[in-house]
Amino acid sequence: MTILANKTLKMGVTLCAALAVSTAFAQAPVVDANGGSELEQRIVVLERIVKSRTEMQHKLQTQLDNMQMEVDQLRGAVEVNTNELQKVLERQRELYLEIDKRVEALKQSGALQSSAMPSAGVDAGSVSSPSSPTPAQALTPQAGEDEAYENAVNLILKSREYDKAIPAFQSFISRFPNSGYAPNAHYWLGQLLFNKQQWSEASEQFNIVANRFTDSTKRPDALLKLGVIAERTGDSSSARQLFQQVVNEYPESSAKRLAESRLNNL
Repeated sequence: MTILANKTLKMGVTLCAALAVSTAFAQAPVVDANGGSELEQRIVVLERIVKSRTEMQHKLQTQLDNMQMEVDQLRGAVEVNTNELQKVLERQRELYLEIDKRVEALKQSGALQSSAMPSAGVDAGSVSSPSSPTPAQALTPQAGEDEAYENAVNLILKSREYDKAIPAFQSFISRFPNSGYAPNAHYWLGQLLFNKQQWSEASEQFNIVANRFTDSTKRPDALLKLGVIAERTGDSSSARQLFQQVVNEYPESSAKRLAESRLNNL
């Protein structure tokens, strides 16, 4: 009995010890060869995935922001070009209307002259001396002025012979410095030189419009072009001052909108 009791006791102790060991193994974490738990490894992997996705989202957002900025810049450029095109079309219409009016005035003057010629021949005899100017001679300088200006402008608007238009406007300004077309002629000449990137010569013409013909409708555009020239030649301070002058002095002009756009980009 004693031996049986001892065996039973030993078996009970052995079973208890085995149960304790199995319970301990069940509760202990699984450990890999490197000494880290499987759960920790999974957390590390998940953290890497999340970090990678965050970086990717950040890159995509940066690209979207850059694309939006480029779209805004393109929209601004389209708006500026549209305004410039509208301004050119308006100037062209005004120019043709002005030319039509002057041509019609010349036709009417010629009709009056031809109707007056017969009566003058009946009474005239020796009344008028050979040296006295006739009505046709009195109209000749004005007709020459109109024709010279029209020919110069047509080299731009019709035949697009810009290189020929430069000496044509220079000749007109030399012959008719006090003409009513003078501010327009200086502006056209400045624009032609501007297109050839002859900044100094173009500035000279635009300055004449801005400083000598202060009442001209071309003055805000001349100031704007002076600002653009200053900007392109690296004089940002003068460019900003000229653009601001256009905004302050001509708030209702199309040049004002262009000047504001330029100011925002400086």
